[in-house]
Amino acid sequence: MWWKILLFIAMSAMIVISFMTPAPQKMIGESSRIFYYHIPQAWLGVLAFLMSMVYSIKYLMNRRQADDDSAVNAARLGFVFIVLATVTGSIFAKVTWGSFWNWDPRETSVFILLLIYGAYFALRGALDVEEKRAALGAVYSIFAFVTVPFLIFVVPRMVPSLHPEDSIVNSEMKFSMGPIVRMIFFSSLALFTVLYFWMFNLAQRVQRMVRVQMELED
Repeated sequence: MWWKILLFIAMSAMIVISFMTPAPQKMIGESSRIFYYHIPQAWLGVLAFLMSMVYSIKYLMNRRQADDDSAVNAARLGFVFIVLATVTGSIFAKVTWGSFWNWDPRETSVFILLLIYGAYFALRGALDVEEKRAALGAVYSIFAFVTVPFLIFVVPRMVPSLHPEDSIVNSEMKFSMGPIVRMIFFSSLALFTVLYFWMFNLAQRVQRMVRVQMELED
C-alpha cells in the first residue's frame, strides 16, 4: 500500500511542478506543457503492445491460457494509452494549429494503429471457441505489433509534418531539453510507467478471479 501512496504523492508533485516551471518550448508556449503527458502516454502504448506480442508468442509456444489473458490485458491498456495520446495530441493541435484534427502524418499513423488494434478486439469478439480465439488472436497480435514501430517512428519522419521535431533529442542525438525540463519529463515517464504496471497487475488479478469464478460455475 505504501508505494501506491508514494506514487500518488510523486505524480501530484510532478503535475504541480510541470505547471509551475517555465514552458518546455518557448516558441510554442504554454501548450508545450502537454509534452510531459503526451509522450509518456504514447510510450506506454508502444510498451503495452510490445508486451501483448511477447505474451502472444509465449501462448503459441506453451498454450497457457494465462499468457493469452496477459496478452489481451496488455493490448487493452495499450489501446487506452494510445487513445489518451491521441486526445492530448488533438488538444495540442487545436491550441497550436487551430484544429483538433489535421490529418498530419503522425495523427494519421496513430489513427491507423487504433484501427489495427480495434480489429484485434473485433476478431476476438467474433470467435466463440476459446482456444481458436486465443490462437488467432495471438497470431494477429504478433503481426499487429510489426506495424507499431513503422507507424509510430518511421512514417511520421518520411514526410513533412506539423508535429514539433527534436522534442527530446536533436539531429546529433543530444538532449534538446534543459535540466529542469529533462527532470520533469523523465520523472513523468517513470511515474507513468509505474502506473501502467500497477494497472496491468490489477487487470491480471481481476482476470484470475474471473477464471476462478468460471471454473466454480462449471
